Amino acid sequence: MKIFNWAYDIFKNLNCSDSLSSYLNLAINIIILVVVAYLLDYLFKKLFIIFLAIVAARTKSTFDDFLVANKTAKYLAHLVPLLFVYKTVPVILKNFTYWEYIFEKGIKIYIIILSLWITRSIFNSLRDYLKQKPRFSDKPIDSYIQVIMLFLWLFGIISFILILFDVSKTALLTTFGSVSALIILIFRDTILGFVASISVSVNDMVRIGDWITMEKFGADGDVVEINLATVKVRNFDNTTTTIPTYSLISDSFKNWRGMLDSDGRRIKRHLLIKANSVRFIQPDELDNFKKIQHLTAYIEHRQADINKYNENNGIDKSVIVNGRNLTNLGLFRKYINQYVESHPGINKDMLLMVRYLQPTENGIPLEIYCFSKDKTWSNYEHIMADIFDHVMASLPYFDLEPFEIVSTPSQI
Repeated sequence: MKIFNWAYDIFKNLNCSDSLSSYLNLAINIIILVVVAYLLDYLFKKLFIIFLAIVAARTKSTFDDFLVANKTAKYLAHLVPLLFVYKTVPVILKNFTYWEYIFEKGIKIYIIILSLWITRSIFNSLRDYLKQKPRFSDKPIDSYIQVIMLFLWLFGIISFILILFDVSKTALLTTFGSVSALIILIFRDTILGFVASISVSVNDMVRIGDWITMEKFGADGDVVEINLATVKVRNFDNTTTTIPTYSLISDSFKNWRGMLDSDGRRIKRHLLIKANSVRFIQPDELDNFKKIQHLTAYIEHRQADINKYNENNGIDKSVIVNGRNLTNLGLFRKYINQYVESHPGINKDMLLMVRYLQPTENGIPLEIYCFSKDKTWSNYEHIMADIFDHVMASLPYFDLEPFEIVSTPSQI
């Protein structure tokens, strides 16, 4: 305050005898004002930064560390020279009413801008601090902050207009209403992003860290950032895809969070069996199939039921197609079902089945439908490959053949 009083006395005692000397004194006063304001800004900026750095080093919380990183002390230090200029300008411009009026407007506008900078710096520090907390790490904090800052900047712009043009709030709102269609056209993407950001956050559609797939934009990877205008996805090939936020509510996309939160990752894959390799099992073949451990109990129980049925109904078994019979494909399906159930990588508490799909011109699809315990991509692929390696290698033991398209000489 002594500096302020000293400067105030200097400017107060300066006399303006005529127009030329008045402008000369004005120029000198402005130069002194700028120099003193610069020195105050430099001095207090150093003091604030050092003070905040010392506080950050001595506290356990990391919030003050982020205040330092986001230059909050620097913006706060600007308040001191601003206060000095605000108190001094009316003194040095007391004989220049018009310029005093202009400078007063400029200072008010700068106060608004500086307030927005300080607020933004604090919010950015809060964002960085919350992202370190597990509870908030997957929340779209950027969107929340951008929405708040959007309203603050809108308020600031309205304040700029009111200060610059001395218009009433009623007249300004009337003008905004008249040009609202043009405003909507210009800020269409921002408005859509604002609405979408709120919808995404309220409905918990996407979180940071979610694996999403959106074919329209070629996105297939983890969400790394959600803000007011865009959603940034880091694809599995380490490329980055940027998706407009409003596309998440206007277009379809797949979020894999449900799978990751569940008890297993689905395996749903089929192989094609050549139709003409399917046949009935001859009675003399059963002993060989009983040697397969996964089929021993099943064959004994199933064959007993079949024999009982055929005897009770007087079936003529001189022709094998008569009555009920075991088939190589049926035994193979049961074997694969038992093998998958015994696999250590499969979750037995979730749905598991081996089924036929609709036969096609390319053979009979035999589908394995189950869920792996491990949901990590590489481990999941390993489990699935391990199962299908065994399935393919088991086909010859059941006298079955996989369907393959054989190239003819004309196609080679």
